[in-house]
Amino acid sequence: MSSHPILLIGGSGVVGRQTARHLRAAHPDIRLLIGGRDPARAEEAAREVGNAEGVVVDLAAADLGLGDRPVGAVAVFFNDDRTAGLRFAQDRGVAYVNIAPLINEIGPEVAAFMDRPEAAPVVLGTEWLVGATTLPALEFARAFARLDEIAIGAVLDDEDTGGPAQLVDLERLTRTAPAALARRDGVWEWRVGTEAAGKVRSVDGTAMEATALSPHDVVGLANATGAPSISFHLATGETSSRRRGEAKSTEIVIELAGEDHAGRPHRSRHAVVHPEGQFPLTGFGVAQVLERLLGLDGDPPTPAGLYFPYQLLDPTTYLARLEAMGGQVLTLDAG
Repeated sequence: MSSHPILLIGGSGVVGRQTARHLRAAHPDIRLLIGGRDPARAEEAAREVGNAEGVVVDLAAADLGLGDRPVGAVAVFFNDDRTAGLRFAQDRGVAYVNIAPLINEIGPEVAAFMDRPEAAPVVLGTEWLVGATTLPALEFARAFARLDEIAIGAVLDDEDTGGPAQLVDLERLTRTAPAALARRDGVWEWRVGTEAAGKVRSVDGTAMEATALSPHDVVGLANATGAPSISFHLATGETSSRRRGEAKSTEIVIELAGEDHAGRPHRSRHAVVHPEGQFPLTGFGVAQVLERLLGLDGDPPTPAGLYFPYQLLDPTTYLARLEAMGGQVLTLDAG
């Protein structure tokens, strides 16, 4: 386990701060470098979490402007179109995770890993809310002997907004991504225009207009479960909690269909909900990935390789920790 600090590039943003808080709560002594372009914001975030230092990161420099300062791992919270954070991590031989590149944008990172596969563990972290979808889905899938269909419906509250970087990422997800990848009857297809339109039935049963997306959960679940049909839709608007007169929340509805272990047709519908919205869940997921990469959980550090978050984390452990930090796992009517 490295004693060097974890570098959070974009760590002064909403998700970066949430990640730092989760790491600090679980590991009071771990040191953090809060990296960003604005030194004042980076220092403010560092003071907020404690045992941390704000640093200015220069993505145009091979050393990120950090000189020979030691670093134990790198997390990036935005779409780094220079792959500067990854190249830095590979040069240093330290773990790397980025949670922003979409499925049509991961080529540069995959190519960088293929060129130097032994350099470092690399995590393509753009699962929806970094583990909060695929890991629960895999846990629910244990009830099935065969899965025929997985339908994911995420609901973002329109009041659940972060800083400028998060707004740019949401724009990329919902407006500028060229198409959404889905699987139908075993065939991969890109959905655009009217084919990408759909509906999400939220926790309280309200049908919401939605659009197809393809976070890495789509390809991850296809390979992990063998389900021939997989789709992911995102709805943005008023969440079930606000319709009840409560504060905003975030919802992930997971519907599975197939055959149970007795050979009978079986359907299930569950939801993962956090009453404080998307950002606590996302930061929680990044913190868990970093723990596993560095061996902070007591097991050996993760070796060099190319990973999705679900390949590093145990679903049962994830769900237990999710509920301990305020998340809810609901069983819904599958009808």
